[in-house]
Amino acid sequence: MQRNKDLYQFLLNKAEQLTEDWYASLDKSGTGVYSSTDPEVIKGLKAQNFEFHQHLCKIFIMKKDDFFEEFEDWVREIGRDPEHLNTPTHLIMREFLRVREQYMDFINMYTKETEDLVSQKSIDIWKYAVIEAIDVLMTRVVEEKSNHLNARIEEQQQTINELSSPLIDLPNGKALLPLVGDIDSDRASAIFENTLEGCTSKRVDHLFIDLSGVYLVDTRVAQQIFQLITGLKLIGVTTTLSGIRPEIAQTAVQLGIDFGEILITSNLAQAISAEAIPSQEN
Repeated sequence: MQRNKDLYQFLLNKAEQLTEDWYASLDKSGTGVYSSTDPEVIKGLKAQNFEFHQHLCKIFIMKKDDFFEEFEDWVREIGRDPEHLNTPTHLIMREFLRVREQYMDFINMYTKETEDLVSQKSIDIWKYAVIEAIDVLMTRVVEEKSNHLNARIEEQQQTINELSSPLIDLPNGKALLPLVGDIDSDRASAIFENTLEGCTSKRVDHLFIDLSGVYLVDTRVAQQIFQLITGLKLIGVTTTLSGIRPEIAQTAVQLGIDFGEILITSNLAQAISAEAIPSQEN
């Protein structure tokens, strides 16, 4: 146990050297945080690396669960750091592996200084502990980065969906929902939720849905569009459809959707300028 404490102190004393040696040997020709020439970014990168060493050497004096728990704040910081988010993941992994080699060298350096006191078994145990710890931490950082990027993508997609289905206010409790582009299931779900909420908050009693800009929908999406109309009816909103393309009409018919109670016009101008007439079933 004392030897573990001695090794911990040895590595802790070398933390600053580990950081400087690491940065000096860093391949700065790539992209991302490692190639930055901004003094503040470089300073921050070195500080993150130095903090890593201060934590990592504790693997020799702490219980494993406590060790990894203490490391979580650092993992989250790196995984969400804008500079690391803009750095290719394979370069981040490369640096973890380079640091791992640094530790192998420093353990060898320590054992040479205490050659008569350290068994090969102890050396192997120390090296395995470092290898395992760095592998786990590397995986956690990559996972945190991936989760954070995916969350950002989902937020951006949600924003895109909201912007691509704007609810436009019209006079006298009316509103317009112009739909443009392909509609997949995710976008259809967003349209459903945003439209119901928007009509409720804006107190809309008549909504014009224009489909003239929609060229492709699958059967599930077509069903969701007509479920939206049903949902609007339940909250007291009358719906008029305009610009239904033949492909969409064909899909709706194949699904057995009843147009009998749906107000339909051939184009948006007709829908807004004239009173829509319910379609008649043949």
